Amino acid sequence: MVFGQVVIGPPGSGKTTYCNGMSQFLPLIGRKVAIVNLDPANDALPYECAVNIEDLIKLEDVILEHSLGPNGGLVYCMEYLEKNIDWLESKLKPLLKDHYILFDFPGQVELFFIHNSTKNVLTKLIKSLNLRLTAVQLIDAHLCSDPGNYVSALLLSLSTMLHMELPHVNVLSKIDLIGSYGKLAFNLDFYTDVQDLSYLEHHLGRDPRSAKYRKLTKELCSVIEDYSLVNFTTLDIQDKESVGDLVKLIDKSNGYIFSGIDASVVEYSKIAVGQTDWDYNRVAAVQEKYMNDEDTQD
Repeated sequence: MVFGQVVIGPPGSGKTTYCNGMSQFLPLIGRKVAIVNLDPANDALPYECAVNIEDLIKLEDVILEHSLGPNGGLVYCMEYLEKNIDWLESKLKPLLKDHYILFDFPGQVELFFIHNSTKNVLTKLIKSLNLRLTAVQLIDAHLCSDPGNYVSALLLSLSTMLHMELPHVNVLSKIDLIGSYGKLAFNLDFYTDVQDLSYLEHHLGRDPRSAKYRKLTKELCSVIEDYSLVNFTTLDIQDKESVGDLVKLIDKSNGYIFSGIDASVVEYSKIAVGQTDWDYNRVAAVQEKYMNDEDTQD
């Protein structure tokens, strides 16, 4: 049984930086890491990858040969990978014995909530190689400073969770910069816990661009709340404690924390219970560290 993470998120959310940081942190806690780069547009990797999709197909070649744009080219690459899944399986098999695997995916969000190739690739790998994967979706924390952008991030997160059908952790990345993005309408826990979204309506009305779509936004918020699936944890990739807290959460979601343990149901239940200081570390401690009182409006 092999464990790992599927790192996804919009462009600029910090996926490659995250993989680089994780590849440095995980060996410190005794894990041998292998990074699989599945982004054919990522040609400036800060980390050493064990598998690189560019050995199979390059986005630049696809664009030139098929006269496609960047988005169409990425879709083509994922479809090509799905058809050549044997190539990826053969590359992964030597890593299965003792590696923890990080999959670094492209930032084109359509690949994760509309298109099926990425989902199909992961499903085949999970079944054929007995993988236990968690989807880690990074959302730039600066989206919290704009109510409309925040609702969009919630909708993207929900759509991705439903489409990918994997254990899922949503992360507000670059949380160390939250104080520089502008004032938040509410305290940080409002955004991490996705509390009553009706409170956003007043703030949406202040922006002429958002006011035009106020009724639509209200209905989208209702959908998000009806599912009640989305929440966020926070991450400063340069802070070991922050990364460590996130790793603990991911380990519970994909079952790594239970691997190799021979225990009773009661003992498993004790392990599964969240830490008593988890909410403080996830929200209150972050707000105290990175935000001043003037960073929130209410």
